[in-house]
Amino acid sequence: MSAIRFDSTKQYYATSSLVAGYALCSSLLAVINKFAITKFNYPGLLTALQYLTSALGVWVLGKFGFLHHDAFTWDTAKKFLPAAIVFYLAIFTNTNLLRHANVDTFIVFRSLTPLLVALADTTFRRQPCPSKLTFISLLIILGGAVGYVATDSAFTLTAYSWAFAYLVTITTEMVYIKHMVMNLGLNTWGFVLYNNFLSLMMAPIFWVLTGEYKEVFAALGANGGDWFEPVAFTAVSLSCLFGLLISFFGFAARKAISATAFTVTGVVNKFLTVVINVLIWDKHATPFGLVCLLFTLAGGVLYQQSVTGPPRESSASKQTGDVDENDADENQDKSVSGKHAS
Repeated sequence: MSAIRFDSTKQYYATSSLVAGYALCSSLLAVINKFAITKFNYPGLLTALQYLTSALGVWVLGKFGFLHHDAFTWDTAKKFLPAAIVFYLAIFTNTNLLRHANVDTFIVFRSLTPLLVALADTTFRRQPCPSKLTFISLLIILGGAVGYVATDSAFTLTAYSWAFAYLVTITTEMVYIKHMVMNLGLNTWGFVLYNNFLSLMMAPIFWVLTGEYKEVFAALGANGGDWFEPVAFTAVSLSCLFGLLISFFGFAARKAISATAFTVTGVVNKFLTVVINVLIWDKHATPFGLVCLLFTLAGGVLYQQSVTGPPRESSASKQTGDVDENDADENQDKSVSGKHAS
């Protein structure tokens, strides 16, 4: 019994550490990316640099023995390609949303995803329907978002077009990549390598489709030296570093909790993002809009309380259920700490 209690506690804190790492990286990355895109106004190139840093970083660290990742094979790459395409579209729409809207607008639309993911989880992944308290918390998130949109003085058709595109792609990405994580059998660093390398391969296609390559070549010809201006270089470097960190913590957290809980974690951590945004920028929501935004985030906290709890003395299958009651199929997976060691 004591061994079961120890293993349960160990897994509980391992999962909590991964979720906390993802939450911290996610909250800071939204602000870092917004700052980077204001100093380096090429969203396609910025995301490509993030993919390059993450893929190259994993490969180099693997070569020196600091981590282990699954070997790259084209057979596995073909299986993972659909997930990589969805991931690329989510990041692409995310970056363009930050380019045309303020951080608060991004957070509100990001906050809408738990409700959609919960419905998709139930419909496509055969997860149990949310409890009444869980569903109420998701409706609170939706109500706060609607209140924000109704009072958004910075509303533009371009910004909200990107916002709706981001909402669709991020919802699809949360559910589909969760499915891939649970069924493809790669370790965490293997997922980071495949995801970022395949996304990097897709970047030139979107440069051509959006016409961004013309802007990049024109800027290189006119003032290429400005790209190495210290502030812009630092912003892009931080964006790439946190892109690598969130790739690791993101995939590790996806293995540990359900798609809906993972999505809500990305919402709740935005409390810190809101505080930073208000302190350093004057381009944020009105006071009433901020109240609606905080209302939305409070719904995220309520959701977390409705589906999580401390570890209990119970059977091995119940240990995983304590972390997230909505993900029964996770009992078929290895523990997160075990995956890290592989």
